[in-house]
Amino acid sequence: MQPPHIVIPLAPAPASLLDPQKLSRVAQDAVQALLREGDSENTMISYRSALKYWAGWFFVRFGNALALPVPVPVVLQFIVDHAARTTKDGLVTELPAAFDQALVAHGFKARLGPPALNTLTHRLSVLSKAHQLAGQPNPCADSAVRELIAKTRRAYAKRGAVPRKQEALTRTPLEAILATCDDSLKGKRDRALLLFAWATGGRRRSEVTSATWQNLRKVDDDAFVYRLTFSKTNQTGAAHAEDMKPLVGSAAQAMQAWLSASGIASGRLFRRIGKGGQLGEALSPAAVRDIVKARCELAGIEGSFAAHSLRSGFVTEAGRQNVSLAETMAMTGHRSVATVVGYFRSEGGLSNRAANLLGPAAGPDPH
Repeated sequence: MQPPHIVIPLAPAPASLLDPQKLSRVAQDAVQALLREGDSENTMISYRSALKYWAGWFFVRFGNALALPVPVPVVLQFIVDHAARTTKDGLVTELPAAFDQALVAHGFKARLGPPALNTLTHRLSVLSKAHQLAGQPNPCADSAVRELIAKTRRAYAKRGAVPRKQEALTRTPLEAILATCDDSLKGKRDRALLLFAWATGGRRRSEVTSATWQNLRKVDDDAFVYRLTFSKTNQTGAAHAEDMKPLVGSAAQAMQAWLSASGIASGRLFRRIGKGGQLGEALSPAAVRDIVKARCELAGIEGSFAAHSLRSGFVTEAGRQNVSLAETMAMTGHRSVATVVGYFRSEGGLSNRAANLLGPAAGPDPH
């Protein structure tokens, strides 16, 4: 089908006409601005960190500034420099110790040694994205690179190097950290934030910090409904019935206590608290992680907990209490059943009836 022939009764000046084969500099800048705005703050921080590391590694390895496009051999070298492989002397990489020390000394990495496999693949993904946005040939799409990273994943899996996951904040540890939240303004904020994040389906930290008063509606004394307008699985803001997240019981009471104490009646729900109890700007996504870690420490809870522990904890607890997958997914916003099942930690599997087919432990056979 041919596009319709359109005639617009407007005679633009020749100097204002654009070349249909390429974007103007102004349009290119606008495209980049929209791409940046469409990404979350946390995503942009991770992109900048990955590209900073690429630049540092490239300089110590090749003595030059990083420029696009990056040749395929450079990407292959990056992989073998950072992916540990098994030898008779143990696990090794190709990155010389002196270079590794230089990267740590200049702040490009936090500690010596190879990164986690997830970190390596994330840095490759960021480099790939940079080439796509720049319209440059993408070395990460090269067959040699793709095969090497696929075989690297398999090698890690064969030796049992599984990705590390944050522990789940299920009901019991959640109640322990909530008990550390006193009646101070900060205590009320943290209690409301933790319960909002957990009880509305395990909200991601970016969803918590972007939550606004305008999207929160009180329906009775012990219940609110929050309209989630943007999430990882709904980045266009399209309206869905499951966007309405109930906030009831103790979670609703904590929210009301925070709103009453803070006086918030517009804008972001969760703010920084300055000296003297003055409200500041909205919390950053990193602040949610810091609050979870700080409250776990106050409660004396040991383990690897972070902001995502609220989400995994909600799903794990739902499984423990035999909540259906459909009801759980309606709250979390997941689209994939496999993804939700993946959140069930090994502790949740202990209640699986199929794991106890032999019944209780038997004593020694008297015969």
